[in-house]
Amino acid sequence: MIRRDLLKSVAAFALCPVLARADEAASMPFSKQGLIDLARDIAGKPYAKRATVPQAWQDMSYDEYRSIWFRSRDAIWSDTDYPLRLDLFHPGLYFPNTVEVNLVEDGKSRVLPFDFSLFDKTDMAPDLPLDGHLGYSGVRLRAELEKPGIFQEYAVFQGASYFRVIARDLVYGLSARGLAVNTAAPEGEEFPDFTRFWIERPAMGATTHKIHALMESPSVTGIYHFALRPNGKATDVEVSCTLFPRVELDNIGIAPLTSMFFFDETNRNRFDDFRPAVHDSDGLSILNGRGEMIWRPLANPRDVQVSSFVDENPQGFGLAQRERRFSDFADLEALYHKRPSLWITPGEDWGRGAITLVEIPTDKEIYDNIVAYWRPRDPLAAGSEHSFSYHMTWVDQIEAKKPVAQVLNTRIGKGFTHNEKKIVTVDFAPHEALPDDLENLVIHVSSNRLEVSEGLVQRNPDTGGPRLAFSFQAGDVTAAELRAQLFYQGRSVTEVWLYRWTA
Repeated sequence: MIRRDLLKSVAAFALCPVLARADEAASMPFSKQGLIDLARDIAGKPYAKRATVPQAWQDMSYDEYRSIWFRSRDAIWSDTDYPLRLDLFHPGLYFPNTVEVNLVEDGKSRVLPFDFSLFDKTDMAPDLPLDGHLGYSGVRLRAELEKPGIFQEYAVFQGASYFRVIARDLVYGLSARGLAVNTAAPEGEEFPDFTRFWIERPAMGATTHKIHALMESPSVTGIYHFALRPNGKATDVEVSCTLFPRVELDNIGIAPLTSMFFFDETNRNRFDDFRPAVHDSDGLSILNGRGEMIWRPLANPRDVQVSSFVDENPQGFGLAQRERRFSDFADLEALYHKRPSLWITPGEDWGRGAITLVEIPTDKEIYDNIVAYWRPRDPLAAGSEHSFSYHMTWVDQIEAKKPVAQVLNTRIGKGFTHNEKKIVTVDFAPHEALPDDLENLVIHVSSNRLEVSEGLVQRNPDTGGPRLAFSFQAGDVTAAELRAQLFYQGRSVTEVWLYRWTA
């Protein structure tokens, strides 16, 4: 899936206030139950393949797509005191399908028709046909994140069921999706689409913005409800959904997250690049049902690899970007040190299943190659109905969920002898749970296939926290799991560090 970095480059898209005041005769009663009933009804009918925009729109180049923009000064609710501005994107390029956009005001919804005359463009914009199946490709939300009267974008819904959110001082990075279907399956992945949106006009002074989306695919139909709260340093999103499978779903992902990991200190030797690291996220963080805090550094493997962290009623998981200094990336354009982290908290007990991590090889940073989600153990039967809810926190640093030292960084490579022995170092953050004398720490290092050395702990003068170092010699082993953890007085005082090493 090509990354959606073009979204931050496209000028603001907005709807003229005249259009927002559509004929009341076109309005329809609105309710959440009505949306659930709509999704149920659609699921009971054969899947209808979506129409595409004319070929000339699909054939636009990246620069041509960016040469057309909606006038942001005319955004929906721009001339009001309502605390939300809504922009819209035109179709074309990576977005050949259109979505239906509905405004919800005073308990009624109405469709916003597409009007190309509301867009501005440069001289390099192509001549495009205005007949055929035209419409918008997505929506963008803007709110007063820093100063009254200054509306800054903080959320975009565009393409399949993808959406991205940021908080103040951050730039777009990882994405979320409505649902993952058959990820990493031999028969190929299915990407459900958000096909219709309903955006509620917020009340005066409201801090929560509500948006609803109909999701459709050959295998499943669903309705999603989002309540977004941009709070400055973090943006919270409450998500609830009702799914109606058309077929038995035995490989699905709830609350799927998508990101990019190219390289860091674990695989730096494979890439000729001036930067020390390139990634949107550097690890998967898990608080499992047993209260264990796990950190799994991400990888860019040579072959697709799937890791399943079997659990019952997980307490949370997320993809994090823990490296936050500019010097960690040295990239003045991509600003990887400002990419958000995302934490998922289930809204109810999810039962048995596995937090699943899919890592896909990539030779370019423009591709998303990381997927993480909750996979229920039991399939969802065709014709059944299932509801899930969860809380999302989009933030720079995910706050500690347990009173233990977090993993800051992982390094893997040969030592000064340059023999076949690999050296692994794991840096932990300073924490009050750690003793002053690191010699009192008990080290647990293990592997399912490798013989690992006894660990050594020393204080890292840069971080002030402990550094754990150990070594292994792979021999004929091509893949192995590694685990490390520090204890003090019989109690774990660090996260559990897990890593899948491959030759």
